Amino acid sequence: MITFLYIALVAYLLGLTIWNLYLEKMTLNQLTCVMVAIPLILRLVGVK
Repeated sequence: MITFLYIALVAYLLGLTIWNLYLEKMTLNQLTCVMVAIPLILRLVGVK
């Protein structure tokens, strides 16, 4: 049960991060979004 909530939370945060990546105009902020998204993608896949 907790695992499913954790996966759902990570997927939600990843969706918000990717959405912010496409809305952001500054390259530095886009790079920051990518740096945040990489660990979230790894967590979603199951790599710890």
